Amino acid sequence: MSGAPSGNGPDGTPRSAPPATISGSAIYRDFREGLADKTCAPGASARWKQHFASAPKRLANRGDDALPLFGYVVDTLRDARLPTEYALIPFIESGYKPAARNPAGPTGLWQMIARTARHHRVTIRAGYDGRLSPVDSTRAAVRYLKTLHGTFGGNWQLVVMAYNAGEHRILGAVKRSGHKASSADPDALEGIPDITRAYPRKLHALSCLLEQADDRDRWRDAMDREVLRLAEVTLPDDATDLREWARGAGQDPDLLARLNPAHAAGPLRAAERRILAPTAGPSAPDASE
Repeated sequence: MSGAPSGNGPDGTPRSAPPATISGSAIYRDFREGLADKTCAPGASARWKQHFASAPKRLANRGDDALPLFGYVVDTLRDARLPTEYALIPFIESGYKPAARNPAGPTGLWQMIARTARHHRVTIRAGYDGRLSPVDSTRAAVRYLKTLHGTFGGNWQLVVMAYNAGEHRILGAVKRSGHKASSADPDALEGIPDITRAYPRKLHALSCLLEQADDRDRWRDAMDREVLRLAEVTLPDDATDLREWARGAGQDPDLLARLNPAHAAGPLRAAERRILAPTAGPSAPDASE
């Protein structure tokens, strides 16, 4: 992916620029269409309703970056042919805040610990923590989720439990149960911490909470607005400062600093030049690459 789009596609026809904006309603529709479990029994979200009450509000808030970030993650998961329940993990882990830091160590949108991040090829070194890059961390998280999705035969509930507690613990529990991973009942597995057992229920409850919010006219109207479409951009070699590059590219420096906390301070280095940015502007990414 380059910093600026090229003119023609593989067949020689002109490439059309990616849309600069997307409707929040379209993001939510794509999310619902990609769910592995679209059912919502009455009271499904009752236990977690108060706990996750901020999620619908943040998606509806015009001054919050959560909706465009959510759209970016939903698009990435759908491109990877993975269930969009996984797009709710950053709500649980970081509240969809790329700069989130946990005193215990987990960092970034997906709240990865350093060992997991390095194992999945996320750079962490003096002056740069790729966990704070929504591009680097989302790439790594989706790779990991895709691996887990294959390991557990597409059982999304076991996948998110493994994301929370590690695949070896969940694989061991499945083996002891005598069932296949693809059909194993998470509630029937033994030796699983309560917080891990609750993880898929939290995601499903949050999904249902959003669906119930969709019935409220005010929330639906707030979601039916245009938001910036975000995509990966590789900065040119001569860019040395994120804010300076943003101004020259016609982008909002404050927005790019919020979206890319890994790059917001200090000079840009040659090895880490991928950022998340709106598709609008002269340096928009090539949608075909």
